[in-house]
Formats: sequence, C-alpha cells, structure tokens
Amino acid sequence: VQLVESGGGSVQAGGSLRRSCVASGFTFSSVCMGWFRQAPGKEREGVATIDSDGTTNYAESVSGRFTVSRDNVMSILYLQMKSLKAEDTALYYCASDLGPCTVDAGTPLDWGQGTQVTVSS
Repeated sequence: VQLVESGGGSVQAGGSLRRSCVASGFTFSSVCMGWFRQAPGKEREGVATIDSDGTTNYAESVSGRFTVSRDNVMSILYLQMKSLKAEDTALYYCASDLGPCTVDAGTPLDWGQGTQVTVSS
C-alpha cells in the first residue's frame, strides 16, 4: 500500500489549499478513506472521511469549510480547504481503510507520509 500526498504548504488566514493523495496497492474504490491532522502538542484527530459510496463525515471544526472527495478511476483522494484559520495549522495525513467511516471512530489501516499545512494570521 502506498499513499503519496501533495498540496501542503503555507497560506494566510482566509486562504485556500487543496490536498491530494494518490493511492496504490489496494482496491481504492472499495474502502473508506480519510484525512487526519496533528497539531503541535495535540493528539491526532480525524478531519474528514469519505466512504466507498461517497458518504462523507467531517469534524465539527472544519464542517462547512473543508470538502473531501475522491476519484475512484484515478485512485486519488482530495481535501479542499477554504477559509483557513490559524488553528488549522497541523501535519495532515491521508489514511486508508478506516473501518467505521467517521472521523471519531475510524481506525486507519495505512497512512500517508504527512504534509505540513501552516496558516498564518
């Protein structure tokens, strides 16, 4: 299994970023995928998940600002982040095969390498 992330970086508050995660080595279209993040000094938390049927789930802190989507033909997971805030600064991880497909209960089988997102106020 490989999960290769791209699209991180730095942005000012109020700005936007789009994260991508190219997956390989498993049947992407059949599993729940998700995005997690870990801020300095905090535990890793679920940000957004998307099931094989397209059902999505978001953390309350990002609901309405972030959108998760997937391209099952190309095996790519996306995270569109808008209206970014300083508190969104964290290391963001793509994750696969979550089992329960929610940000609270999902337990990923595999992880991407993580990419830093920094939002300056």
